[in-house]
Amino acid sequence: MTREKKKKFTFGPVPSRRLGRSLGVDLVPFKTCTYDCVYCQLGRTTNKTINRDEYYPVKDIIRGVKEKLHEISRPDYITLSGSGEPTLHSRIGKIIHGIKEITDIPVAVLTNGSLFWIDEVRNAVLDADLVIPSLDAGDESTFSYVNRPHGDISFKKMVDGLCSLCENYKGPIWLEVFLAGGITDREAEIIKIKTWTDLINPERIQLNTAVRIPAEDFVRIVSKERMEKIAEFFGPHCEVVADYSKVHDLSEFHSTRDDVLELLKRRPCSIDDISGGLDLHRNEAIKYVQELLDQNLIRMEKRDDKALYIVNGNKTKNEV
Repeated sequence: MTREKKKKFTFGPVPSRRLGRSLGVDLVPFKTCTYDCVYCQLGRTTNKTINRDEYYPVKDIIRGVKEKLHEISRPDYITLSGSGEPTLHSRIGKIIHGIKEITDIPVAVLTNGSLFWIDEVRNAVLDADLVIPSLDAGDESTFSYVNRPHGDISFKKMVDGLCSLCENYKGPIWLEVFLAGGITDREAEIIKIKTWTDLINPERIQLNTAVRIPAEDFVRIVSKERMEKIAEFFGPHCEVVADYSKVHDLSEFHSTRDDVLELLKRRPCSIDDISGGLDLHRNEAIKYVQELLDQNLIRMEKRDDKALYIVNGNKTKNEV
């Protein structure tokens, strides 16, 4: 398999507060998803669907993971996530099984949890070592506003599916709750969400917020102090996983972040420009860009609805 083809499936390892050093595996094309979440760091969904398909051959994905594992030091997890909803791959169960045949590294499925009302999807993830689904709302109207789901996915279907997953899956389930400032961090919304987390009863509840640039400008970050108070309300099994501390400050990631900065010193770039220019997965490029934004080393400017990242102190052509 060529490097170009292998890059289609694997990315990282990337640092994660939850999973340590995680080797990501992409199972579907970019922004092929059941949702179009207002907070998504990858931008708006371009292919909203519930149609499950073998988007990439299982043998190619397994081969790509195997080759990548020979190139890198051992990651803490192999995570099925990436650029869209991984359970849309119709043979995700075969992929999990295939990875577990070549390594003892635990396999995690990072999913929006939208399709577990389908028996086939629930059964497909039963052999994973960890499942991390999402719940971002407490009722139909907020669900429609925040997650903007495919028309065939109702709030009731989604939460019923999460409850069924918890009843059938024997491994740990860490339920991620994404809180959007001014929308779902209000007390009334938190109470409604907790009603469902009590019913779903996952091993852990993990609170996240918009620490990276969201798809929609109106989505705001929730402060660390507010998040910690909300975590107390959810109970002792709840933790804040939003990356306020910036895991990319780990020394092993400094060189790549510096490469991104050097590229931006030469010219303004979009995420796609950075991804292509440095041979990075989009998810990785976004994380490094966010680090540079947080350090006030770069800024974002929109040109014809395209986000460009510019080194502070540099002028764009429009400013010269």
